Amino acid sequence: MYLEAKETARLYKLLSDKLGSDTAEAMFKYIDNKTERSVEATIKKLATKDDIANVRKEMGEYKAETIKWMFIFWVGQVVTTLGIVMFFIKK
Repeated sequence: MYLEAKETARLYKLLSDKLGSDTAEAMFKYIDNKTERSVEATIKKLATKDDIANVRKEMGEYKAETIKWMFIFWVGQVVTTLGIVMFFIKK
């Protein structure tokens, strides 16, 4: 969580009084660098608009493929059912 400017200044003053201004400044630089690297790593994990477009495209392709196979299955079921009905009608 980001600190307000007043809180940051107060914390810096407290730390510089206890640890010295060089140490306090080094701590703040370390925390800033660590935070920046953490944010950059998080940003790399986030999905971009291109990622989302690719996912939508893949979903559309899978949907078309699924519909094709469902149609083939339904035709097979209708033919099988008609064959069984015709078999019983002829007997």
